[in-house]
Amino acid sequence: MMTPSRALRVAIVGAGPSGFYAAEALLKALPETRIDLLDRLPTPYGLVRGGVAPDHQKIKSVTRVFDRVATQPTVRYLGNVEVGRDIAPAELAAHYDAVIYAVGARADRRLGIPGEDLPGSHAATELVGWYNGHPDYRDLGFDLTQGAAAVIGLGNVAMDVTRILSRRPAELATSDIAAHAAAALADSRVRTVHVLGRRGPVQGAFTTPELRELGELPEVDVVVDPADLVLDPISAAIVEQGDDRTLLKNLEVLREWSTRTPTGAPRRIVFHFNVSPTAVLGSDHVTGIQLVRNRLDPDGRGGVRAVATDTTAILDVGLVFRSVGYRGVALDGLPFDAGRGVIPHRDGRVVEHEGSSTPLPGCYACGWIKRGPSGVIGTNKSCAVETVDALLADVAAERLPHPERGDEDLVSLLRGRGVRVTDWADWQRLDALETSRGAAAGKPREKLTALEEMLAALS
Repeated sequence: MMTPSRALRVAIVGAGPSGFYAAEALLKALPETRIDLLDRLPTPYGLVRGGVAPDHQKIKSVTRVFDRVATQPTVRYLGNVEVGRDIAPAELAAHYDAVIYAVGARADRRLGIPGEDLPGSHAATELVGWYNGHPDYRDLGFDLTQGAAAVIGLGNVAMDVTRILSRRPAELATSDIAAHAAAALADSRVRTVHVLGRRGPVQGAFTTPELRELGELPEVDVVVDPADLVLDPISAAIVEQGDDRTLLKNLEVLREWSTRTPTGAPRRIVFHFNVSPTAVLGSDHVTGIQLVRNRLDPDGRGGVRAVATDTTAILDVGLVFRSVGYRGVALDGLPFDAGRGVIPHRDGRVVEHEGSSTPLPGCYACGWIKRGPSGVIGTNKSCAVETVDALLADVAAERLPHPERGDEDLVSLLRGRGVRVTDWADWQRLDALETSRGAAAGKPREKLTALEEMLAALS
Protein backbone atom coordinates (compact mmCIF):
# COMPACT_ATOMS: atom_id res chain seq x y z
CA MET A 1 0.00 0.00 0.00
CA MET A 2 1.00 3.62 -0.43
CA THR A 3 2.88 4.94 2.57
CA PRO A 4 2.75 8.47 4.01
CA SER A 5 6.45 8.85 3.13
CA ARG A 6 5.72 9.63 -0.50
CA ALA A 7 3.18 11.52 -2.53
CA LEU A 8 0.29 9.87 -4.31
CA ARG A 9 0.99 9.18 -8.00
CA VAL A 10 -2.00 9.44 -10.34
CA ALA A 11 -2.36 9.19 -14.12
CA ILE A 12 -5.33 10.89 -15.76
CA VAL A 13 -6.05 9.64 -19.28
CA GLY A 14 -7.67 12.42 -21.27
CA ALA A 15 -6.82 16.12 -21.02
CA GLY A 16 -10.31 17.45 -21.64
CA PRO A 17 -12.52 19.25 -19.11
CA SER A 18 -13.23 16.18 -16.97
CA GLY A 19 -9.54 15.28 -16.81
CA PHE A 20 -8.51 18.79 -15.79
CA TYR A 21 -11.31 19.03 -13.23
CA ALA A 22 -10.19 15.72 -11.72
CA ALA A 23 -6.62 17.03 -11.45
CA GLU A 24 -7.90 20.25 -9.86
CA ALA A 25 -9.91 18.31 -7.25
CA LEU A 26 -6.96 16.06 -6.43
CA LEU A 27 -4.61 18.98 -5.94
CA LYS A 28 -7.11 20.77 -3.74
CA ALA A 29 -7.35 17.76 -1.42
CA LEU A 30 -3.73 16.54 -1.62
CA PRO A 31 -1.51 19.34 -3.01
CA GLU A 32 1.56 17.10 -3.19
CA THR A 33 -0.10 14.59 -5.52
CA ARG A 34 2.02 13.90 -8.60
CA ILE A 35 -0.26 13.89 -11.62
CA ASP A 36 0.48 12.91 -15.21
CA LEU A 37 -2.18 14.11 -17.67
CA LEU A 38 -2.07 11.94 -20.80
CA ASP A 39 -3.71 12.77 -24.12
CA ARG A 40 -3.51 11.17 -27.54
CA LEU A 41 -3.01 14.59 -29.17
CA PRO A 42 -0.24 17.14 -28.59
CA THR A 43 -2.99 19.71 -28.01
CA PRO A 44 -4.97 19.68 -24.72
CA TYR A 45 -8.52 20.71 -23.77
CA GLY A 46 -10.51 17.95 -25.50
CA LEU A 47 -13.94 19.11 -26.66
CA VAL A 48 -13.23 22.70 -25.63
CA ARG A 49 -10.81 22.81 -28.56
CA GLY A 50 -12.34 20.20 -30.83
CA GLY A 51 -16.06 20.45 -30.05
CA VAL A 52 -17.05 23.97 -28.96
CA ALA A 53 -18.18 25.91 -32.02
CA PRO A 54 -15.72 28.47 -33.40
CA ASP A 55 -18.23 31.30 -32.97
CA HIS A 56 -18.45 30.58 -29.22
CA GLN A 57 -15.11 32.00 -28.14
CA LYS A 58 -16.32 33.03 -24.68
CA ILE A 59 -16.99 29.40 -23.73
CA LYS A 60 -13.39 28.54 -24.59
CA SER A 61 -12.10 30.92 -21.90
CA VAL A 62 -12.50 28.04 -19.42
CA THR A 63 -9.06 26.91 -20.63
CA ARG A 64 -7.54 29.56 -18.33
CA VAL A 65 -8.62 27.40 -15.39
CA PHE A 66 -7.05 24.35 -17.02
CA ASP A 67 -3.82 26.25 -17.67
CA ARG A 68 -3.47 27.00 -13.97
CA VAL A 69 -3.80 23.29 -13.21
CA ALA A 70 -1.31 22.24 -15.89
CA THR A 71 1.37 24.62 -14.64
CA GLN A 72 1.35 23.35 -11.07
CA PRO A 73 4.80 21.95 -10.16
CA THR A 74 3.50 18.42 -9.51
CA VAL A 75 1.58 18.16 -12.80
CA ARG A 76 2.97 16.94 -16.12
CA TYR A 77 1.27 16.95 -19.52
CA LEU A 78 2.15 13.94 -21.66
CA GLY A 79 0.74 14.58 -25.13
CA ASN A 80 0.78 12.44 -28.27
CA VAL A 81 0.36 9.33 -26.08
CA GLU A 82 -2.51 6.99 -26.89
CA VAL A 83 -3.43 4.47 -24.23
CA GLY A 84 -4.20 1.19 -25.93
CA ARG A 85 -1.73 1.91 -28.73
CA ASP A 86 1.43 3.21 -27.06
CA ILE A 87 0.85 1.71 -23.65
CA ALA A 88 -1.71 -0.69 -22.20
CA PRO A 89 -3.96 0.04 -19.20
CA ALA A 90 -2.21 -2.72 -17.25
CA GLU A 91 1.13 -1.02 -17.83
CA LEU A 92 -0.27 2.28 -16.59
CA ALA A 93 -1.53 0.55 -13.46
CA ALA A 94 2.00 -0.75 -12.88
CA HIS A 95 3.37 2.83 -12.75
CA TYR A 96 0.73 4.68 -10.71
CA ASP A 97 -1.19 4.33 -7.48
CA ALA A 98 -4.37 5.18 -9.37
CA VAL A 99 -5.46 5.78 -12.95
CA ILE A 100 -8.48 7.95 -13.85
CA TYR A 101 -9.95 7.46 -17.32
CA ALA A 102 -11.46 10.65 -18.72
CA VAL A 103 -11.41 9.69 -22.40
CA GLY A 104 -14.81 11.08 -23.36
CA ALA A 105 -17.18 9.62 -25.94
CA ARG A 106 -15.82 10.15 -29.43
CA ALA A 107 -18.01 7.79 -31.47
CA ASP A 108 -21.49 8.67 -32.67
CA ARG A 109 -24.76 6.84 -32.28
CA ARG A 110 -26.37 5.53 -35.44
CA LEU A 111 -29.98 5.66 -36.63
CA GLY A 112 -30.07 2.10 -37.97
CA ILE A 113 -32.12 3.01 -41.04
CA PRO A 114 -31.66 2.23 -44.76
CA GLY A 115 -29.40 4.65 -46.64
CA GLU A 116 -27.61 5.89 -43.53
CA ASP A 117 -24.20 5.28 -45.14
CA LEU A 118 -24.93 6.94 -48.47
CA PRO A 119 -22.50 9.66 -49.59
CA GLY A 120 -23.88 12.90 -48.18
CA SER A 121 -25.05 11.27 -44.95
CA HIS A 122 -22.77 12.04 -42.01
CA ALA A 123 -22.48 12.02 -38.26
CA ALA A 124 -22.67 15.55 -36.89
CA THR A 125 -19.48 14.78 -34.96
CA GLU A 126 -17.65 14.59 -38.29
CA LEU A 127 -18.72 18.09 -39.32
CA VAL A 128 -17.95 19.48 -35.85
CA GLY A 129 -14.47 17.95 -35.85
CA TRP A 130 -13.90 19.14 -39.43
CA TYR A 131 -14.74 22.80 -38.85
CA ASN A 132 -12.83 22.77 -35.56
CA GLY A 133 -9.68 21.42 -37.21
CA HIS A 134 -9.50 18.14 -35.29
CA PRO A 135 -6.79 15.94 -36.85
CA ASP A 136 -9.18 12.97 -37.05
CA TYR A 137 -11.60 14.88 -39.30
CA ARG A 138 -9.62 17.54 -41.16
CA ASP A 139 -9.46 15.55 -44.41
CA LEU A 140 -13.17 14.80 -44.65
CA GLY A 141 -15.27 16.28 -47.45
CA PHE A 142 -18.85 17.51 -47.37
CA ASP A 143 -20.89 18.24 -50.47
CA LEU A 144 -21.85 21.83 -49.72
CA THR A 145 -23.12 22.32 -53.28
CA GLN A 146 -26.47 20.96 -52.06
CA GLY A 147 -29.23 23.49 -51.47
CA ALA A 148 -30.85 21.80 -48.45
CA ALA A 149 -29.62 19.79 -45.47
CA ALA A 150 -31.31 17.91 -42.64
CA VAL A 151 -29.97 17.91 -39.09
CA ILE A 152 -31.44 15.10 -37.00
CA GLY A 153 -31.58 15.84 -33.28
CA LEU A 154 -32.61 18.49 -30.78
CA GLY A 155 -29.48 18.90 -28.70
CA ASN A 156 -26.88 21.66 -28.56
CA VAL A 157 -24.63 19.92 -31.10
CA ALA A 158 -27.52 19.91 -33.56
CA MET A 159 -28.00 23.63 -32.90
CA ASP A 160 -24.27 24.25 -33.48
CA VAL A 161 -24.28 22.41 -36.79
CA THR A 162 -27.42 24.21 -37.91
CA ARG A 163 -25.96 27.60 -36.98
CA ILE A 164 -22.59 27.05 -38.65
CA LEU A 165 -24.29 25.89 -41.87
CA SER A 166 -26.53 28.97 -41.79
CA ARG A 167 -24.05 31.70 -40.85
CA ARG A 168 -22.74 34.16 -43.39
CA PRO A 169 -19.10 33.33 -44.22
CA ALA A 170 -17.92 36.78 -43.14
CA GLU A 171 -19.15 36.10 -39.59
CA LEU A 172 -16.99 32.99 -39.33
CA ALA A 173 -13.90 34.59 -40.85
CA THR A 174 -12.95 36.23 -37.53
CA SER A 175 -13.43 33.07 -35.44
CA ASP A 176 -10.94 30.25 -34.92
CA ILE A 177 -12.66 28.05 -37.50
CA ALA A 178 -10.19 25.83 -39.37
CA ALA A 179 -8.95 27.44 -42.58
CA HIS A 180 -10.07 24.53 -44.78
CA ALA A 181 -13.61 24.72 -43.34
CA ALA A 182 -13.82 28.50 -43.70
CA ALA A 183 -12.88 28.22 -47.37
CA ALA A 184 -15.42 25.47 -48.06
CA LEU A 185 -18.26 27.20 -46.16
CA ALA A 186 -17.57 30.44 -48.05
CA ASP A 187 -18.63 28.60 -51.22
CA SER A 188 -21.51 26.70 -49.60
CA ARG A 189 -24.83 26.63 -51.46
CA VAL A 190 -26.79 25.29 -48.49
CA ARG A 191 -29.72 27.68 -48.09
CA THR A 192 -32.22 25.62 -46.08
CA VAL A 193 -31.52 23.56 -42.96
CA HIS A 194 -34.30 21.29 -41.67
CA VAL A 195 -34.02 20.44 -37.95
CA LEU A 196 -35.77 17.16 -37.11
CA GLY A 197 -36.87 15.97 -33.67
CA ARG A 198 -38.61 12.67 -32.97
CA ARG A 199 -40.48 14.14 -30.00
CA GLY A 200 -41.92 17.55 -29.23
CA PRO A 201 -40.47 20.91 -28.21
CA VAL A 202 -40.83 20.08 -24.50
CA GLN A 203 -38.40 17.18 -24.96
CA GLY A 204 -35.75 19.24 -26.77
CA ALA A 205 -32.31 18.94 -25.16
CA PHE A 206 -31.03 22.31 -26.40
CA THR A 207 -30.32 25.15 -23.99
CA THR A 208 -32.06 28.47 -24.49
CA PRO A 209 -28.98 30.50 -25.50
CA GLU A 210 -28.10 27.94 -28.19
CA LEU A 211 -31.67 27.93 -29.47
CA ARG A 212 -32.14 31.70 -29.35
CA GLU A 213 -28.98 32.29 -31.40
CA LEU A 214 -30.62 30.78 -34.45
CA GLY A 215 -33.26 33.51 -34.48
CA GLU A 216 -30.58 36.19 -34.24
CA LEU A 217 -28.67 35.11 -37.35
CA PRO A 218 -28.62 37.84 -40.04
CA GLU A 219 -30.41 37.04 -43.29
CA VAL A 220 -32.03 33.88 -41.89
CA ASP A 221 -35.72 33.10 -41.46
CA VAL A 222 -36.54 30.59 -38.70
CA VAL A 223 -39.74 28.68 -39.42
CA VAL A 224 -41.80 26.90 -36.75
CA ASP A 225 -45.24 25.45 -37.49
CA PRO A 226 -47.67 26.57 -34.74
CA ALA A 227 -49.30 23.14 -34.94
CA ASP A 228 -46.05 21.59 -33.67
CA LEU A 229 -46.40 23.64 -30.48
CA VAL A 230 -49.80 22.16 -29.58
CA LEU A 231 -48.70 19.95 -26.69
CA ASP A 232 -49.80 16.44 -25.77
CA PRO A 233 -51.38 16.14 -22.27
CA ILE A 234 -48.23 14.91 -20.51
CA SER A 235 -46.01 17.59 -22.04
CA ALA A 236 -48.62 20.21 -21.20
CA ALA A 237 -48.67 19.01 -17.58
CA ILE A 238 -44.86 19.23 -17.40
CA VAL A 239 -45.04 22.81 -18.65
CA GLU A 240 -47.85 23.63 -16.23
CA GLN A 241 -45.68 22.56 -13.28
CA GLY A 242 -43.26 25.33 -14.20
CA ASP A 243 -40.27 23.64 -12.56
CA ASP A 244 -37.98 23.70 -15.60
CA ARG A 245 -37.13 27.30 -16.44
CA THR A 246 -35.06 26.30 -19.46
CA LEU A 247 -38.03 24.45 -20.91
CA LEU A 248 -40.31 27.45 -20.38
CA LYS A 249 -37.83 29.81 -22.02
CA ASN A 250 -37.37 27.45 -24.94
CA LEU A 251 -41.11 27.32 -25.54
CA GLU A 252 -41.27 31.10 -25.35
CA VAL A 253 -38.63 31.37 -28.06
CA LEU A 254 -40.30 28.79 -30.30
CA ARG A 255 -43.73 30.37 -29.89
CA GLU A 256 -42.37 33.77 -30.85
CA TRP A 257 -40.78 32.28 -33.97
CA SER A 258 -44.05 30.57 -34.89
CA THR A 259 -45.71 34.01 -35.15
CA ARG A 260 -43.08 35.50 -37.45
CA THR A 261 -43.89 36.20 -41.06
CA PRO A 262 -41.09 35.00 -43.32
CA THR A 263 -39.09 37.90 -44.72
CA GLY A 264 -37.81 36.12 -47.81
CA ALA A 265 -34.31 35.96 -46.34
CA PRO A 266 -31.76 34.04 -48.45
CA ARG A 267 -31.44 31.31 -45.80
CA ARG A 268 -34.02 29.34 -43.81
CA ILE A 269 -34.00 27.13 -40.73
CA VAL A 270 -37.12 24.96 -40.54
CA PHE A 271 -38.02 23.05 -37.37
CA HIS A 272 -39.95 19.77 -37.59
CA PHE A 273 -41.10 18.20 -34.32
CA ASN A 274 -42.59 14.73 -33.76
CA VAL A 275 -40.98 13.16 -36.83
CA SER A 276 -38.56 10.26 -37.21
CA PRO A 277 -36.40 9.44 -40.22
CA THR A 278 -37.17 5.97 -41.59
CA ALA A 279 -34.81 5.99 -44.59
CA VAL A 280 -32.20 8.16 -46.26
CA LEU A 281 -33.05 8.18 -49.95
CA GLY A 282 -30.80 8.08 -52.99
CA SER A 283 -28.64 5.70 -55.01
CA ASP A 284 -25.11 7.12 -55.20
CA HIS A 285 -25.79 10.24 -53.10
CA VAL A 286 -28.44 11.51 -50.71
CA THR A 287 -31.47 12.93 -52.52
CA GLY A 288 -33.95 13.03 -49.66
CA ILE A 289 -35.04 11.69 -46.31
CA GLN A 290 -38.23 9.79 -45.57
CA LEU A 291 -40.05 10.74 -42.38
CA VAL A 292 -42.86 9.29 -40.33
CA ARG A 293 -45.09 11.42 -38.15
CA ASN A 294 -45.09 10.45 -34.48
CA ARG A 295 -47.62 10.76 -31.73
CA LEU A 296 -46.49 11.03 -28.12
CA ASP A 297 -47.76 8.38 -25.71
CA PRO A 298 -47.04 7.99 -21.96
CA ASP A 299 -43.85 6.03 -21.34
CA GLY A 300 -44.90 4.82 -17.89
CA ARG A 301 -42.24 6.91 -16.14
CA GLY A 302 -43.89 10.30 -16.26
CA GLY A 303 -42.55 11.13 -19.72
CA VAL A 304 -43.50 10.41 -23.30
CA ARG A 305 -42.34 8.08 -26.04
CA ALA A 306 -42.59 8.61 -29.77
CA VAL A 307 -44.91 6.17 -31.55
CA ALA A 308 -45.02 6.08 -35.34
CA THR A 309 -48.30 6.83 -37.09
CA ASP A 310 -49.32 6.10 -40.69
CA THR A 311 -48.48 9.61 -41.87
CA THR A 312 -45.28 9.86 -43.88
CA ALA A 313 -43.49 12.56 -45.84
CA ILE A 314 -40.34 13.06 -47.88
CA LEU A 315 -37.96 15.99 -47.51
CA ASP A 316 -35.82 16.87 -50.50
CA VAL A 317 -32.34 17.29 -49.05
CA GLY A 318 -28.86 16.56 -50.36
CA LEU A 319 -27.11 16.38 -46.98
CA VAL A 320 -27.99 14.64 -43.73
CA PHE A 321 -26.27 15.14 -40.39
CA ARG A 322 -27.32 12.85 -37.55
CA SER A 323 -26.88 14.33 -34.09
CA VAL A 324 -28.52 11.72 -31.92
CA GLY A 325 -25.80 11.27 -29.34
CA TYR A 326 -22.21 10.21 -28.70
CA ARG A 327 -20.86 6.86 -27.57
CA GLY A 328 -17.73 5.91 -25.72
CA VAL A 329 -15.22 3.60 -27.37
CA ALA A 330 -14.03 0.40 -25.69
CA LEU A 331 -10.41 0.39 -24.54
CA ASP A 332 -8.62 -2.96 -24.67
CA GLY A 333 -7.88 -4.10 -21.15
CA LEU A 334 -10.75 -2.22 -19.49
CA PRO A 335 -14.36 -3.29 -18.83
CA PHE A 336 -16.92 -1.74 -21.17
CA ASP A 337 -20.70 -1.55 -21.22
CA ALA A 338 -21.41 -1.84 -24.95
CA GLY A 339 -25.11 -1.11 -24.47
CA ARG A 340 -24.56 2.29 -22.90
CA GLY A 341 -21.16 3.03 -24.43
CA VAL A 342 -19.51 3.72 -21.05
CA ILE A 343 -17.03 2.18 -18.63
CA PRO A 344 -19.07 0.46 -15.88
CA HIS A 345 -18.49 2.00 -12.47
CA ARG A 346 -19.82 2.66 -9.01
CA ASP A 347 -19.41 6.27 -7.92
CA GLY A 348 -16.48 6.54 -10.33
CA ARG A 349 -14.78 3.28 -9.28
CA VAL A 350 -14.43 1.06 -12.35
CA VAL A 351 -16.03 -2.33 -11.72
CA GLU A 352 -15.42 -5.71 -13.33
CA HIS A 353 -18.53 -5.52 -15.53
CA GLU A 354 -21.91 -3.81 -15.67
CA GLY A 355 -23.98 -4.99 -12.70
CA SER A 356 -20.91 -5.91 -10.69
CA SER A 357 -20.11 -4.35 -7.33
CA THR A 358 -16.48 -5.48 -7.40
CA PRO A 359 -14.16 -2.54 -8.14
CA LEU A 360 -10.85 -2.79 -9.99
CA PRO A 361 -8.40 -1.45 -7.37
CA GLY A 362 -6.87 1.88 -8.35
CA CYS A 363 -9.00 2.28 -11.51
CA TYR A 364 -11.50 5.14 -11.92
CA ALA A 365 -13.52 6.98 -14.56
CA CYS A 366 -15.03 10.43 -14.95
CA GLY A 367 -16.70 12.53 -17.64
CA TRP A 368 -18.67 11.18 -20.58
CA ILE A 369 -16.98 7.78 -20.50
CA LYS A 370 -18.37 7.46 -16.97
CA ARG A 371 -21.89 8.91 -17.20
CA GLY A 372 -22.58 9.09 -20.94
CA PRO A 373 -22.77 12.21 -23.13
CA SER A 374 -24.82 14.57 -21.02
CA GLY A 375 -24.55 18.04 -19.58
CA VAL A 376 -22.43 21.03 -20.46
CA ILE A 377 -18.71 21.62 -19.81
CA GLY A 378 -19.32 22.62 -16.20
CA THR A 379 -21.21 19.37 -15.51
CA ASN A 380 -17.87 17.57 -15.72
CA LYS A 381 -16.68 19.33 -12.57
CA SER A 382 -19.14 17.70 -10.17
CA CYS A 383 -18.68 14.40 -12.01
CA ALA A 384 -14.90 14.59 -11.54
CA VAL A 385 -15.24 15.59 -7.88
CA GLU A 386 -17.41 12.53 -7.21
CA THR A 387 -14.75 10.28 -8.73
CA VAL A 388 -11.91 11.98 -6.84
CA ASP A 389 -13.88 11.66 -3.59
CA ALA A 390 -14.07 7.91 -4.20
CA LEU A 391 -10.33 7.78 -4.87
CA LEU A 392 -9.57 9.75 -1.71
CA ALA A 393 -11.78 7.42 0.33
CA ASP A 394 -9.79 4.50 -1.06
CA VAL A 395 -6.55 6.24 -0.11
CA ALA A 396 -7.80 6.74 3.44
CA ALA A 397 -8.93 3.11 3.67
CA GLU A 398 -5.61 1.90 2.18
CA ARG A 399 -7.40 0.17 -0.70
CA LEU A 400 -5.03 1.31 -3.45
CA PRO A 401 -2.60 -1.24 -4.88
CA HIS A 402 1.13 -0.62 -4.76
CA PRO A 403 2.46 0.04 -8.30
CA GLU A 404 4.97 -2.58 -9.42
CA ARG A 405 7.22 -0.13 -11.28
CA GLY A 406 7.65 2.24 -8.33
CA ASP A 407 9.17 5.55 -9.39
CA GLU A 408 10.23 4.37 -12.84
CA ASP A 409 9.37 7.15 -15.26
CA LEU A 410 6.67 6.40 -17.82
CA VAL A 411 8.16 8.92 -20.26
CA SER A 412 11.41 6.94 -20.50
CA LEU A 413 9.43 3.79 -21.29
CA LEU A 414 7.41 5.55 -24.01
CA ARG A 415 10.43 7.18 -25.61
CA GLY A 416 12.13 3.82 -25.64
CA ARG A 417 9.22 2.65 -27.80
CA GLY A 418 9.74 5.51 -30.23
CA VAL A 419 6.83 7.64 -28.98
CA ARG A 420 7.36 11.39 -29.40
CA VAL A 421 5.95 12.48 -26.03
CA THR A 422 5.08 16.19 -25.97
CA ASP A 423 4.92 18.30 -22.81
CA TRP A 424 3.26 21.52 -21.70
CA ALA A 425 6.14 23.63 -23.01
CA ASP A 426 5.55 22.04 -26.43
CA TRP A 427 1.87 22.97 -26.24
CA GLN A 428 2.79 26.55 -25.33
CA ARG A 429 4.98 26.70 -28.43
CA LEU A 430 2.13 25.41 -30.60
CA ASP A 431 -0.27 27.83 -28.93
CA ALA A 432 2.04 30.78 -29.62
CA LEU A 433 2.41 29.71 -33.25
CA GLU A 434 -1.35 29.34 -33.74
CA THR A 435 -2.16 32.70 -32.13
CA SER A 436 0.51 34.50 -34.15
CA ARG A 437 -0.83 32.96 -37.36
CA GLY A 438 -4.31 33.95 -36.32
CA ALA A 439 -3.32 37.54 -35.54
CA ALA A 440 -1.97 37.88 -39.07
CA ALA A 441 -5.38 36.79 -40.40
CA GLY A 442 -7.50 38.79 -37.94
CA LYS A 443 -8.53 35.67 -36.00
CA PRO A 444 -8.02 34.46 -32.40
CA ARG A 445 -5.87 31.64 -33.77
CA GLU A 446 -5.17 29.70 -36.95
CA LYS A 447 -5.09 26.09 -35.84
CA LEU A 448 -2.57 23.48 -36.83
CA THR A 449 -4.85 20.66 -37.91
CA ALA A 450 -2.55 17.74 -38.78
CA LEU A 451 -0.59 15.71 -36.27
CA GLU A 452 2.43 15.65 -38.58
CA GLU A 453 2.22 19.44 -38.89
CA MET A 454 2.22 19.85 -35.12
CA LEU A 455 5.17 17.55 -34.53
CA ALA A 456 7.12 19.14 -37.38
CA ALA A 457 6.60 22.56 -35.80
CA LEU A 458 8.17 21.20 -32.60
CA SER A 459 11.18 19.63 -34.32
